[in-house]
Amino acid sequence: MTQASTDRRRRAERQGLWAERLAELMLRLKFYRILARRFKTPVGEIDLIARRGKRLAFVEVKRRPSMDQALEAITPRLRGRVRKAAELWMARHDRAGRWHPAFDVVVVVPGTWPVHMRDAFPFE
Repeated sequence: MTQASTDRRRRAERQGLWAERLAELMLRLKFYRILARRFKTPVGEIDLIARRGKRLAFVEVKRRPSMDQALEAITPRLRGRVRKAAELWMARHDRAGRWHPAFDVVVVVPGTWPVHMRDAFPFE
């Protein structure tokens, strides 16, 4: 790996972390309680897990130059990985059965406030 590609990767990771923090702030302002950040499993990762009332949101955060590019990044493969990771999280938490799970997406485009898309894809 070249130094330039290493630098690009580090910059992208920093920007991703910043986007996740911004998404978390926005969700907190909407009265969501953050239950987990960057939940990693062998089958996938969930950026944020948040709860508001009985609603349990598994949140994918996408930072891209445009809304269209962010939405294109929510591929069927990504949805499947997030779904499997969410099932693992719920299996590990007894209380999760009392909540209504949902998949949300928060899109972060530079220079704009994040866009929270509730129920961005079905929980199947």
